[in-house]
Amino acid sequence: MVRKICEMWREMKAITAMVVVQIATAVLNILFKLAVVDGMEPRVLVAYRLFFATLFMLPLSFIFQRLEKRPEFTWNLLLLALLSGLLGAVLPSIFTITGLALTSATFASAAAVLTPLITFVLAASLRMESVRFGTREGKAKVFGTLFGVGGALIFIFYRGKDIHMWSTHIDLMNKSHDFSRDATSHHISILGALFVFGGNLSYAFWLLLQVKVSKLFGGAYWNATLMNLTGSVVAVIIALCWNCDLKEWKLGWNIRLFTIAYASIVMSGMVIAVNAWCVESRGPLFVSVFSPVALVVVALVGSFILNETLHVGSIIGTVIIVGGLYLVLWGKNKEMKSITPTSDYIETNKTTSKDISLKNLPTLSTNVP
Repeated sequence: MVRKICEMWREMKAITAMVVVQIATAVLNILFKLAVVDGMEPRVLVAYRLFFATLFMLPLSFIFQRLEKRPEFTWNLLLLALLSGLLGAVLPSIFTITGLALTSATFASAAAVLTPLITFVLAASLRMESVRFGTREGKAKVFGTLFGVGGALIFIFYRGKDIHMWSTHIDLMNKSHDFSRDATSHHISILGALFVFGGNLSYAFWLLLQVKVSKLFGGAYWNATLMNLTGSVVAVIIALCWNCDLKEWKLGWNIRLFTIAYASIVMSGMVIAVNAWCVESRGPLFVSVFSPVALVVVALVGSFILNETLHVGSIIGTVIIVGGLYLVLWGKNKEMKSITPTSDYIETNKTTSKDISLKNLPTLSTNVP
C-alpha cells in the first residue's frame, strides 16, 4: 500500500513538473512577442538573454556538477562549443523571435511541436535513425512526420472562419507597429513562417550534433554553460554588426528587462533542472508528450491578451500537428521496446526530446546532477 502511494506521488510530481515547464515555456513565447512589439531588436534580446544565462548557469555548473570531470578546454572543444552555441542558441533564438514578430505566438508554439519530426527527418536522411518502413513503427514515424508537415501547411495557408472565444478589452499589443497588425489580423506571413521553421531546423541540427559531442562538454550544466557562453559572444557580434546604435542596448524597468531576466533565470536555469529530473525519472518520451500543453496555453492566453484571433484553419492544423507528433512518439516507443532498450533509450533521448523555447534542452537531460 505504501509503495503504491509512493508511486502515485512520484507520478503526480512528474506530471505537475512537466505541466509547469510547459506553462513556463508558453509564458516565454508571449514575453518574446511583447518585447519585440515594444520595439526591442531581436538580436539584442538574444545577446542579453544568452549573456545573463551564462552568468546564471556558471555557478550552477560548479554546484551541481562539482564531482564530475570538467571539460578540458582545447581548440577542438572551443570550435565545437562555438558551433553548438550557433546552432543551439543563436540561430534558433534570432529566427524564432524574428518570426514571432511576423506571425503569432500561437503559430510559433505550434511550429515548435514539429521539432522532433524535423529531427527525425534529418536523422533518417543522415542514417542516424532507422526508418524500417515495412514495420508498423516505421510507418507510424513516416506518416506522423507527413501529418505534421501537412498540419503546418494548413495552419499557414488556410484561414477559415474566425473563432471568438471571448470578448475582452485587454490588448497588450502596440498597434502602432505594422507587423503587429499583420500578425494578428491577417494571414500568417510566409516570411515569418520561414524564420520560425529556420529556427526549428537549426535546433534539430544542434540535437544531432549533441549525439556526437555532448559527452565532451562534461555534463548537462557545463554543456548549457558553454553553449550560452559561446552563443552570447556570437550574438553580440551579430547584433553589433547588424546595428551599431548603442541606444538599442539600453534597458529600463520594463517588459524588455523582465523578458531577459525570465528567459535567463527561469528557462535557462530552473526549467533545465526540472526537465533533466523528469527525463531521468520517467524517460524522454514522457517529457515529449507534454509539448502540446504549451501550445494550448499560448493559444488561450494569446487570444485573451494579445488580440490573436483563432481560426478554423489554425485549430485544424494544430490538431493534425499534435496527432503527427504522437504518431512519431508511438512508433519510437514501440521501437524502444522491440530493440535494445538501453541503447535505444539513449538514442531517443538525444533525438526526440524537445525544448521550445529555447526553452527545454533535451540532450541536457542525459546527465542529471
